[in-house]
Amino acid sequence: MIVKKAMAAVLLTAVLAGCSQTESQQRTTTGALLGGAGGALVGQAIGHDTKSTVIGAASGALLGAVVGNATTPQEPRNNQLCRYRDPSGRIYVAPCDDRYYNGNY
Repeated sequence: MIVKKAMAAVLLTAVLAGCSQTESQQRTTTGALLGGAGGALVGQAIGHDTKSTVIGAASGALLGAVVGNATTPQEPRNNQLCRYRDPSGRIYVAPCDDRYYNGNY
């Protein structure tokens, strides 16, 4: 019975991972899924009982979600546009330079 519930939980998490909208959400959910599975295996190997398995799965899922979220690649800086004024007074739009991101504008 416990095995069936665990399999259902893993399948439900996998299905929900596919429904995520952003890359960050997908990586976080996948990290939680893999971490939970790994944590459950480690918990069972260490404690040899259900309580250890559940604690290992919960700890692994939490750690996996944090790592998955933290390792999501950030978008490049040059996606933002800034307004500039050239020496003749003309205003134009161009990708922001490093002065904008460093606060030296």
